[in-house]
Amino acid sequence: FRHAKSSWDDPSLADHERPLAPRGHRAAESMAEHLRSSVPHPDLVLCSSALRTRETLDRMSEAFGDAEVVVDDDLYGATDDLLLERLRGVADRFETVAMIGHNPGVHDLAIALAGSGADLGRMRAKFPTGALAVLAFAAPWRELAPGDARLEAFVTPKDLA
Repeated sequence: FRHAKSSWDDPSLADHERPLAPRGHRAAESMAEHLRSSVPHPDLVLCSSALRTRETLDRMSEAFGDAEVVVDDDLYGATDDLLLERLRGVADRFETVAMIGHNPGVHDLAIALAGSGADLGRMRAKFPTGALAVLAFAAPWRELAPGDARLEAFVTPKDLA
């Protein structure tokens, strides 16, 4: 999941401290409603420590139910390789994981992992703020590798409008 639209209203803020824009709040709430009814609920949520990702998480917390939540400084600005390594380190007891992060890392990771899927071309073309890629694979986390996953769904806030 890529964080929802952030605000650029205060240029004095450090990038890490930028909040969600009003449009981002609405998009995160719309995506939360979608998550409540249509995708597997995660056992674990990995979230970047940036304010906009944490605010996105707050808007979606009800959709994530009783999932364990980890706010991780290393996910802020992480590359796809670092994000993949973080997923490989997920304990086997977690079946479904949600990750809330940033582009280009989230987009690059989704492209790298998705070896097949109906919406693959659309996802490769653009991964806008608030977008969600649902990927499925049949191996332990530690064995996750590029091309191993199938893109089950790609949903953007615009799709739900």
